[in-house]
Amino acid sequence: MIYCCKEHVELALDIIVDEHETAPILEELETASELPTPCEFCKNAAEYMVGN
Repeated sequence: MIYCCKEHVELALDIIVDEHETAPILEELETASELPTPCEFCKNAAEYMVGN
């Protein structure tokens, strides 16, 4: 799974497709109910979780 901000969501999607060769699952994080997680690319607050 990759946690990312809105700016890097396309990059995260591409990485998951390249690594797993399957359609990725994109989930929007609810920041009010979850702990703030940093983007894995720029350390801003993550808004999405991308997985397979």
